[in-house]
Amino acid sequence: MRDTAEKHADLGARPEDGAHATGIPHVYSTLFLILILFAAATWFVPAGEYDRSPGAHGESVVTPGTYHRVEPRPIGPAEALSTVYRGMVGAADTVFFIFITFSSITVVVSTGAFHALITRLIGVLGGRARILMIPVFITLIGLSSSTIAVFEEMFSFVPLFVSIAIAMKFDALVGMSIVALGISLGYSGAFLNPFTVGIAQDIAGLPLYSGAGYRILCYFVMVAVASAYVMIYAEKITLHPEKSLMRGFSFHAESAEKTLREHKMNNRHIGVLFIVVVGIGMILWGVLNRGWFFQQLSATYICIGIASGLVMGWSPDRISHKWAEGASDITSTCIKIALAKGVILILQDSRMLDTIIHWISEPLSLLPKLAAAEAMLIVQTVINFFVPSGSGQALVSMPVMAPLSDLLGISRQTAVLTFQFGDGLSNILWITGSMPIICKFAGIPPRAWLRWFIPLFAVLFATQMICVAGAVAIGY
Repeated sequence: MRDTAEKHADLGARPEDGAHATGIPHVYSTLFLILILFAAATWFVPAGEYDRSPGAHGESVVTPGTYHRVEPRPIGPAEALSTVYRGMVGAADTVFFIFITFSSITVVVSTGAFHALITRLIGVLGGRARILMIPVFITLIGLSSSTIAVFEEMFSFVPLFVSIAIAMKFDALVGMSIVALGISLGYSGAFLNPFTVGIAQDIAGLPLYSGAGYRILCYFVMVAVASAYVMIYAEKITLHPEKSLMRGFSFHAESAEKTLREHKMNNRHIGVLFIVVVGIGMILWGVLNRGWFFQQLSATYICIGIASGLVMGWSPDRISHKWAEGASDITSTCIKIALAKGVILILQDSRMLDTIIHWISEPLSLLPKLAAAEAMLIVQTVINFFVPSGSGQALVSMPVMAPLSDLLGISRQTAVLTFQFGDGLSNILWITGSMPIICKFAGIPPRAWLRWFIPLFAVLFATQMICVAGAVAIGY
């Protein structure tokens, strides 16, 4: 999961360290400051409410034109601080679902099965087929991110892909982009990611993982665009090395051969991959046919984790140790979720949430529906600068964006889509996200990455806007 506080090899870096190194406040500081500012605002911002009615899926839908003032309820300092605890309690179902799911995924990743699969594919994609490495691995890494929320787990592969790209007469940017684009597009177009689309749809009152078909289409469109861009650049610098943006930079690339030898695939790895595929199939079956939610999904992930460990021949103690490591790594994220929930509790308790929605909806209602949806995408992308946490951003933004979409005549499914797009792609653009950490693994200065990536970001953002326009057009 991308917003964990994982230790990154011997670099001693954590996702938050990139922001700290650039003078950007820690995400805890940002969320806590937002909480205090909103508590202070309750003394000045008028309270108000919309009438609501049951929606098609049982969600509470805002009724346009029904906003009215109500008795204000300002939040004092003591009550504001107490919302941190109340946020932890209120977000308990989400927090413990994340604890269980991420810890189980940690067991799976620790088996090395994904490492072995990548190693096997690298061995196949050599010689004249080397250019195919780009779309194959962007897709494969993206699928792991969009289903079981792999993110930081792929960072260790960045030096490997950099060294392989250089050996194949590409450059370090090509190697880094394979991993960076894979994980970010996987989150942008996630169809089963429990930490982003799962939480966002829960808040929006939508059936879990509903609308996956269109998200899958958007995912493959974005992957195709990104792959084509990287392949064109790779071919250009192969023919004309002087056009590489990495000219003048020296690299101490690790030995690709040594790394590949350390991750040979065996029958146990194949068994783990089989368990993961079966587990994902069970999740799809349960969600679509049995109405599974957090409780049943948690049980399924526990089974996937335990079964993977047993297939590797691990003892119960070793499985438990890996599971505990995952729980430790995800604790930071769960605190972010609690702080984000505290912010929403202040808005709800003070009866200020609907007033904010009303103020935002007034200017947006003057825009065509399509323009309003695109504005939501822009807002979500900006929010990700301040709250670079997928689950945290869902808790902060979706309580506002879901009812706002009701007022604008945009489906809540589209509102979730704009959240995913804004959350995923910009994470390798903003300095508050994972971009500085991935650059550190690749040995690439962030300024060099941004010089290369910003044109591609513009192309992919335009692609996302087209996908949002399509969602509005078909009533997604």
